[in-house]
Amino acid sequence: MLELAFSTRDVAKTRLAYSPLWEVVTSHRLLNRGTVGPLYRRWAERTKPELAAAGLGTGLLADLITPRGYLPDFLNPAPGPVPPSASAEAALEGELAVLARTEPERIRADLERLVRWTPGVAAFHRDPEAVLPQLLDELRGYWAAALAPHWSRLRAVLESDVLHRSREFAAGGSAGVLRGLHPSVEWSSDRLTLPLALCGTSGRLAGRGLLLVPSAFVDPGGTMMVNQPGRVVQLCYPSRGIGVLWEQVPAQVPEAVAAVLGRSRALLLAELAAPASTTELSHRTGMSAGGVSQHLTALRAAGIVASHRSGRSVLYQRTDLADSLLAAAS
Repeated sequence: MLELAFSTRDVAKTRLAYSPLWEVVTSHRLLNRGTVGPLYRRWAERTKPELAAAGLGTGLLADLITPRGYLPDFLNPAPGPVPPSASAEAALEGELAVLARTEPERIRADLERLVRWTPGVAAFHRDPEAVLPQLLDELRGYWAAALAPHWSRLRAVLESDVLHRSREFAAGGSAGVLRGLHPSVEWSSDRLTLPLALCGTSGRLAGRGLLLVPSAFVDPGGTMMVNQPGRVVQLCYPSRGIGVLWEQVPAQVPEAVAAVLGRSRALLLAELAAPASTTELSHRTGMSAGGVSQHLTALRAAGIVASHRSGRSVLYQRTDLADSLLAAAS
């Protein structure tokens, strides 16, 4: 069990951001465990042969991201905001540039906390500056094989989580957001308790604030933490919407909602369990892209769906009003 003690300043400095590099680390750990649950099986079955063909099944990255236990904190520098127009590669390269500037002393200190050492880890510890370029190349290779083909879907889910919790910040403040991260998380007046944290250390935030990072690959049963001295603490948690990320299950249309909105609009609403573009919704439902666009415009005008730009695409998502409507009908 881990605990984080907050000051008033820490509560005020709590914020949200998603991170391509966090997705690299969390997804790599998931694959390293060997047994992948049904939620990720489809992605894993496609990804493992790609990694093997690229020679990325072993190496320094695999030595650092062990299946369980401590993860070197330097692998996840605190991410900044990702501009809506930024490509996936640009966002990743921005984080890798920060990683490339990590002080050798910081790398050595983190490596010394690893339980299992390999020749690659030992060489990294001896000369971090010489080995760091190899690690950056492995991170880029893993990204290209495992995540880049799926980034539009991943980004949509992560952005949706950030937008949802940003609305919660506005409506109820930090306390409501922190309590809603996971059923096991407990919040008191100045303390966050994480009974199922997968890694991290307890302590006081000491005015550094807390950065909340959603991930599509964190085990739904836990959270992960980066707690570096003198730097903002990061808490990585399971993102909303991951249940529909890899498996396409036909949406169930509540008859009561269909009777009010019409079957086509009710179907679109049911399909928006995770954010989607007009083109994707057209493909899923069999409606024309023009018809989907017309229905979404009407739903948006009624406050039932919202839209936001993600790169070159416009993604639609359900609002709280829509979630309440579907919940009542169910």
